[in-house]
Amino acid sequence: MKQLSIIFLFLVSFQIDAQELFVVTEPASNVPAGSIGVRVGQSLMDNKHESGSMYNLTPEVTWGVNKNLMVRTSAFLSNQDNGLGLKGGGFYAKYRFFSVDDLQSHFRMAAFGRYSYNNSFFTQEAIDLANGNSGYEAGLVATQLIHKVALSSSVSYVRALNNPDYSFPDALGKNAINYTFSVGKLMYPKKYTSYKQTNINAMLEFTGQTITENGKSYMDVVPSIQFIINSQARIDLAYKKELYSSMDRAATDGVFLKLEYTFFNVTK
Repeated sequence: MKQLSIIFLFLVSFQIDAQELFVVTEPASNVPAGSIGVRVGQSLMDNKHESGSMYNLTPEVTWGVNKNLMVRTSAFLSNQDNGLGLKGGGFYAKYRFFSVDDLQSHFRMAAFGRYSYNNSFFTQEAIDLANGNSGYEAGLVATQLIHKVALSSSVSYVRALNNPDYSFPDALGKNAINYTFSVGKLMYPKKYTSYKQTNINAMLEFTGQTITENGKSYMDVVPSIQFIINSQARIDLAYKKELYSSMDRAATDGVFLKLEYTFFNVTK
């Protein structure tokens, strides 16, 4: 009974230290130590420069090295060249350095870093390390959970590099600040009777960027819904809408679908 109560408390906090909270942003929490998460992200965006849509496919593998450190590898595929093809890959790491846990709340802070390799040609002023730019990113994220509501915010520095076959345009800014704010709430179930119950989480995320050389910026809003099945499988559905932008962007509005499954205690 004691173990079951502990499971319930973790579920109320949106995750059993295994299920990540948000769809397009990262919280300060990590995946469980010793776990392996396999995820496939897809997006279908309106192409503002050409007719048709821009499709991106991102398979990822996440490993919980220990309770404070997680790492992730990603591959980037898109239909940018009139056919789905591999454009590059990336590596992400996050280290949780501060944590205060209470009965139905916690506060956590983490530092994260990312490196991306991408061989796409440059189509926009915005720096996107997942869909177009080689480069690196470093930042901090803080997440506050209070009962069934979670708040998370991050700030990071981003530097774009040359892509292997394409030099970064001199007219564009290479340096940027990224910032995010996310809020989520557990909508269902209202009361737990089994850890196998499906969780339904509703979220609203804001993502923005400012190019430091010229001050150009944008802000997007991403409403989403998340289903967590049997505390192990996850389905995310989201829609991204541009709120404002002073820079040229190739793709602003569109839908996201992410599928994820976590294998626990793989490397313990």
